[in-house]
Amino acid sequence: MRELRVEEVRVSTPDMAPLVILAEVEGDRVLPIWMSATGAAAIVGATDDPDPYRPGIHDLVSDVVDTLGGTLQEVQIVAYDDGQFFAEVVVQGVPLAARPSDAIALALRTGCPIRCADDVLDTAGVHLNPPGVADRPEAPPEDQVQRFREFLDNVSPDDF
Repeated sequence: MRELRVEEVRVSTPDMAPLVILAEVEGDRVLPIWMSATGAAAIVGATDDPDPYRPGIHDLVSDVVDTLGGTLQEVQIVAYDDGQFFAEVVVQGVPLAARPSDAIALALRTGCPIRCADDVLDTAGVHLNPPGVADRPEAPPEDQVQRFREFLDNVSPDDF
């Protein structure tokens, strides 16, 4: 398992699905995950202070786990099949199936790590510095980000 961080959430046009970009903490791959608008909103909303009198579902789940004495240890992107990602949240060592968007939203609210199975990254990950170009001088980070943004502007879920 490799640790990832949320790099960016993109919501562009009404006919394009929102996209969350997860980046390896120690590595050069990113993992683009298309999701519903509500899933993307939950991830973006994780940066807001929760309303204690009207919590959202992710805040409520986090509070329930805490109240029952549990700990959300980590979330994991565990599989990728036919364009679909599968995730789990690990509470007290017990993995529970979850949608990736919900798992990521919970991780951001609780501060737990996001991890991804190596085979998922090998299959669906995108290298910012593709293999075979090692002989080129490494581009500065801002050039890498710009190249990846250009890639995102021209890619669709069907490309995967």
